[in-house]
Amino acid sequence: MPNVPVSTVAYLANQFPSPVEPYVVEEIQELRRRGVSVVLGSARLPVPNLDGYLQGFADETLYLEPFRVGLLLRAAWLCIRRFRGLSDLAARILFGGKETFGQRFRTALHTWLGACYALQLRGRGVQHIHVHHGYFASWIAMVAARLSGISFSMTLHGSDLLLHPLYLDTKLANCKFCLTVSEFNRRHLLKHYPRIDAAKIVLGRLGASVHPEAFLSGSPEHSQRQLVMLAVGRLHPVKDHAFLVRACRRLKNQKFSFRCWIAGEGPERPALERLVRDLDLQDDITLLGHLCRAQLDSFYSACDLVVLTSRSEGLPLVLMEAMGHAKLVLAPEIAGIPELVIPGKTGFLYRAKSLDDFVSQVQILSSLRPTLAPMRRAAQQHVLEHFNRERNLARFGDVLLANISRATVNLPHADSLLQQI
Repeated sequence: MPNVPVSTVAYLANQFPSPVEPYVVEEIQELRRRGVSVVLGSARLPVPNLDGYLQGFADETLYLEPFRVGLLLRAAWLCIRRFRGLSDLAARILFGGKETFGQRFRTALHTWLGACYALQLRGRGVQHIHVHHGYFASWIAMVAARLSGISFSMTLHGSDLLLHPLYLDTKLANCKFCLTVSEFNRRHLLKHYPRIDAAKIVLGRLGASVHPEAFLSGSPEHSQRQLVMLAVGRLHPVKDHAFLVRACRRLKNQKFSFRCWIAGEGPERPALERLVRDLDLQDDITLLGHLCRAQLDSFYSACDLVVLTSRSEGLPLVLMEAMGHAKLVLAPEIAGIPELVIPGKTGFLYRAKSLDDFVSQVQILSSLRPTLAPMRRAAQQHVLEHFNRERNLARFGDVLLANISRATVNLPHADSLLQQI
């Protein structure tokens, strides 16, 4: 089948829209600016109480939930009729790898949902599916692409390949290409999946905006008051805000003067509130909840130090945003973070999981604040040169459109496959 220009792309996520994943919306907007028609999809319903901007995206999104009996029955029949084309995936689920029974069972259900998604895309002229993150939605996208006779690609961040790489070997083998957000991730994939064509693995960094005017904050007078720390991220175990709370207790024990703000919402909030009370830190730590962009920019401006305490990351957007605001940053030395935070040049790193090192680094950089203006400038410049939002979004669009076209797969008459259902 000859290549034709791509005009319609389906973009799928585990949950869309999500206030904590602004880069997904930005990538969709970049494709639409280039004249590409983008069909939005989400495996799960969106979080409640979206603001009007995100609600507009939600209103046009195809959702697999709530499940509809008629669609599920048609999808089951599609899987049965086209089982031959899915047989290698079925064999991988049942006999390959070291996955648990529960993981295999859920992936079989996700295959069924992939057929549902293929049916939802029927008649929309979709020529390629891109899925953000390598979690279960990537299996759904892979199955839907296989049944539709088109190609699919995915973006990998951090936990989806470092902590939860479920069936990632199969996803990588079947995708047209894979974007990943750091050079560390790219090397990790090439090392652990050596059978995958290296040309498939493409560096696709995220980006943030630079605010030159932000450098005016943080004058010598400003730096003499108590240290104000800001953490931004979902209140989720992988972000390990409990580590930060325990570090604050140590700082208080040492009579260190500080304030700590934690911006974000999530399932860990009750546990964090209890921990703050148990450690008698109610006057020192404030859980801010979810902040809109304007609110978050204000807190970036008001803080002295942005800290990250995650157990696993790809290349965190929050650090890029903080550095774009000319803020000092302190983060664990894991994954791709050293590509962004160069110790002593653009920020500070601490040994992952080490409370002692974290506390020591906070105290050291606080004492050095009046001398760190060159580091703050260097951090902004590093973001401008390597993690610039506009530039990296343009690269995303270039890579996606250069790599995808209507594709044939090893299925008979794939182009008219769904028209027979």
